Amino acid sequence: MAGPLGEFDRIARFFAPLASGFPGALGLADDAALIDPGAGWELVVTTDALVADVHFRKDDPPDLIARKALRVNLSDLAAMGAEPVCYTLATIFPSTIDEAWLAAFVRGLAADQSEFGIALAGGDSVGTEGPATLSVAAIGRVEKGRALRRSGAKPGDKVFVSGTVGDGALGLLALGGKVKDDPHGTLAGRYLLPQPRLALGRALQGRASAALDVSDGLVADLGHVADTSGARIIVEVERVPLSSAARAALAADPDLLATILAGGDDYELAFTAPEALPDTLAGVPIACIGRVEAGSGVAVLDRQGRPVTLGVSGYRHF
Repeated sequence: MAGPLGEFDRIARFFAPLASGFPGALGLADDAALIDPGAGWELVVTTDALVADVHFRKDDPPDLIARKALRVNLSDLAAMGAEPVCYTLATIFPSTIDEAWLAAFVRGLAADQSEFGIALAGGDSVGTEGPATLSVAAIGRVEKGRALRRSGAKPGDKVFVSGTVGDGALGLLALGGKVKDDPHGTLAGRYLLPQPRLALGRALQGRASAALDVSDGLVADLGHVADTSGARIIVEVERVPLSSAARAALAADPDLLATILAGGDDYELAFTAPEALPDTLAGVPIACIGRVEAGSGVAVLDRQGRPVTLGVSGYRHF
């Protein structure tokens, strides 16, 4: 019986085909890739690491683990209005990861490469006695001077968010049996497979004054906009868009409000703009949820304008 594949055999068999659509990857035969963004463009580079039982459950389907690892990075590109170019992938896997698991993992990456128009450009593969860990660096491009930033919010701007908020965090609870009512696996699906808002990010160029993606929780991430912009953000909780599944969960347990607003894993875009925007942009629903004022920090207000105490503002690693 043949032994386990070595590093380079594994790369050639599983990962080199993912690089075939990007000439600068050089067939993954060199130590680095070549990237030419073209005249008048800037490169946008982002890196996210995902650790088993921290960012994904180790027993989740491997194709969904792969797709989430790529999509959370694509969400960062979306937040800057960039279009995807390529990505690199470092896999740090224990010996329990076998060839069948790898084959499913690669199928997930191939599916999303096709959907989002991106290809593998390189990476690394090493073993570990610890948990499975993935590190993706996604590279995008944006026309010079057109990138969306966190730091442009100004008093008088309106605050918006795309899609619905809280589904990802509630989905993790649903997968653990802590939210009982999840019709059709809606919440769990949002946790397992986020949707990067790439077209929306590009549509916000010239419209949004500041933008970022919601990964650590709506309130915490809007706090980054407030801090870098030197302004205060007001969120009106009644205007935050919720899915029907999230509304049902909240009706059954009102204490889940903190999870919805601060739990993270939404991967929607939160942004500010000086003018009203349509209810749908680039095919994505958007909702105005508040305003920007002079001051600092983020305040969450109820229907009567009273402060809402959440206890936490978002996910913290440390």
